[in-house]
Amino acid sequence: MDAKDIETLVTPLIEQEGGELVDLQWRREGHRWVLRLFLDKPGGITLDDCAYFSDRVGAMLDDENAIEQSYVLEISSPGLDRIVKKDKDFERFCGRAVKLRLKIPDNGQRRFAGVLEGLKDGAIAVRVGAQVKSFPRAGVDEVRLDDAAEANAKEV
Repeated sequence: MDAKDIETLVTPLIEQEGGELVDLQWRREGHRWVLRLFLDKPGGITLDDCAYFSDRVGAMLDDENAIEQSYVLEISSPGLDRIVKKDKDFERFCGRAVKLRLKIPDNGQRRFAGVLEGLKDGAIAVRVGAQVKSFPRAGVDEVRLDDAAEANAKEV
């Protein structure tokens, strides 16, 4: 089973329980496999929520015999610098400060910081200074919220 299959399996349960699957990592770390789910919900996710979702998701995966090898299940909050990944995230966080990392440098630069303008024609639009730059989605390695930049802007 790969990460996409696991996501398809666990998402309905998480949403039924009032959560949102922000990101999923399924990888080998050392000698063990780790399934890491980053969850959120309105008002944020607490440690009790993480324990609850861990019990529910773990039981469902075990009942379905979904993952053949042994693994460690970790449930976590996406944090203040949460990843912006899904189409709805780009709409939801439009106007927020972000950090963007490219797979291949653009004019020698791989990292950009600015204000998310959303998705435009399948590309990620970010206001960097006075200019709106458009990055093809396939060329973007990662976009994260930049709460530190927003906090600094509010202090000014």
